[in-house]
Amino acid sequence: MVYYFFFEVLREYFPPLNVFRYISFRAIYATITALGISLVFGPFVIRKLKQFKIKQFIRDDGPKTHQGKAGTPTMGGILILMSILISVLLWSRLNQPSTLLLLLSTLWFGLLGFIDDYQKVARKQSLGLSVKQKIFLQLFGALLIATYLYFTDSLSSKDTPNTALVFPFFKNFRPDIGILYIPFASVVIVGASNAVNLTDGLDGLAIGCVIFVATTFGVLSYLTSHQKLADYLDIVHLSGNGEASTIFCAALIGSGLGFLWYNCHPAQIFMGDTGSLALGGVIGTIALLIKQEILLVIVGGIFVAEALSVILQVGSFKIRGKRIFKMAPLHHHFEQIGWKETQVVNRFWIIALILMLIALSTLKTR
Repeated sequence: MVYYFFFEVLREYFPPLNVFRYISFRAIYATITALGISLVFGPFVIRKLKQFKIKQFIRDDGPKTHQGKAGTPTMGGILILMSILISVLLWSRLNQPSTLLLLLSTLWFGLLGFIDDYQKVARKQSLGLSVKQKIFLQLFGALLIATYLYFTDSLSSKDTPNTALVFPFFKNFRPDIGILYIPFASVVIVGASNAVNLTDGLDGLAIGCVIFVATTFGVLSYLTSHQKLADYLDIVHLSGNGEASTIFCAALIGSGLGFLWYNCHPAQIFMGDTGSLALGGVIGTIALLIKQEILLVIVGGIFVAEALSVILQVGSFKIRGKRIFKMAPLHHHFEQIGWKETQVVNRFWIIALILMLIALSTLKTR
């Protein structure tokens, strides 16, 4: 919106407005815009959630230290998504298919999370949609996105089709998986959505890790959008995808920082599934758009570890009747062995930072 008004309409009358054509300029202000919206409207959203008694219900079998969090306003994902969407609508080029795809991903998984949160509030318990219902609705949205990517040539590179996988540390290893790309891409999106959802269990943990992933993908998206830089670093050049993902990641960083202001320990608000499912879904979609699906496993290592801990715990208990961890997801295990909540969060953030640096280092190790 801002791009079209200042660049397309007014640049003829005031040449300095050409600055709006630069992705880096718009990304900076997308971050500032989303951050400002989160900070300004945070208290209002918290008051309204309290007014409507939209509060968190704590699982009975969780750590006892969490019982004091009962009643904290949830569905804070509304604040996150609102700031992201407004910022993206202001600073993105809305005629690009990749921008619309990211908006679709955000809205679909955000709506799913909202329904899940609403059912928890209505039932006054910590369980919303059933696992089958949630997975079905996630898969439906993911399949739509994956199928669109498979059949749309406009979102692919001349040298690397959408169906090819790019492996970090390997320069020329880009296998084309063809029609299998659809189920693969669907798993990436659904897996990312659920992994972020499982990580969202401690004050500031999930949003902090999301910020690290968004920062990494923001850098990679910008490089992907730039022909010369992409050629120099031997990464896939996807101008439209890279630009859309850069602005989206920038908005996500700003929104995340603003939300963290109110979500840090002791949290005044929780994002709920409204936020976690949407953030995970859009991270998975961005990974697909910039051909960094495999790298997502590295930079999102915290999310992967959290999801794997649940899978291993459930599998071990069903097969052997024994648990591997004292409690799953993984962050609860460390709480049970004596770590304080803030220690778990800060240490996981440090690991997320290290993983971010490792992911960025792959640019020069191909």
